[in-house]
Amino acid sequence: MFTTPQVNLYSSDVERTAAFYSHLGFVESFRTPMHGAADHVEFKLEGLTLGVGSAAAGIRDHGLDIRLHERGRGAEVVLWTHDVDAAFALAMRHGARSLQEPHDVRGLRIAYVLDPDDNPVEFVQHRDPSEPPPPQHTE
Repeated sequence: MFTTPQVNLYSSDVERTAAFYSHLGFVESFRTPMHGAADHVEFKLEGLTLGVGSAAAGIRDHGLDIRLHERGRGAEVVLWTHDVDAAFALAMRHGARSLQEPHDVRGLRIAYVLDPDDNPVEFVQHRDPSEPPPPQHTE
């Protein structure tokens, strides 16, 4: 009945947000319109399709009530990695804002950032509890 699930995020600046996810390793797979400013860009990473759509186009073309920068949207992009600290640093270099710096919780290393449109992104890695924690992130 259903195939090829994906997550869409709405953006006030599709090109800026698309560049952010591109820096995190997502590979562009679709864009509309094909020339000029994009209303929607899709990316692939390890079986996940992530769409970044223009909030203005969602309102204009579909009549959606999209309110960016409001709390309570209740979703986040979760990216498993082998190095949360490096992922956090990479995201910060490319326009993210820190929600929570890398920290250890129950055998996991986790960090949270906000993408350029304030969508939460969580970086997670499995940690061996016998390993010492990595040095704290400083900026």
